Amino acid sequence: MNVDSEIMVGKPVVKGTRLTVELVIDLLAQGWKTEEILKNYPGLQKEDIQACLVYASERLHVEKVYPLPA
Repeated sequence: MNVDSEIMVGKPVVKGTRLTVELVIDLLAQGWKTEEILKNYPGLQKEDIQACLVYASERLHVEKVYPLPA
């Protein structure tokens, strides 16, 4: 993943593309199959989709949630 403030407002993107990790994760969440994503976004490789999942997983592992007072 690459993060560059000049590309997609600094959102993480798949290296060598302007496709955000967020887009790939959203497509998977909407039920798109890997093959559908690869067909519709020919610049992606299967490994790129896996890297997006790994990135999302890593981000969730470090996320901290604090309860708000009632």
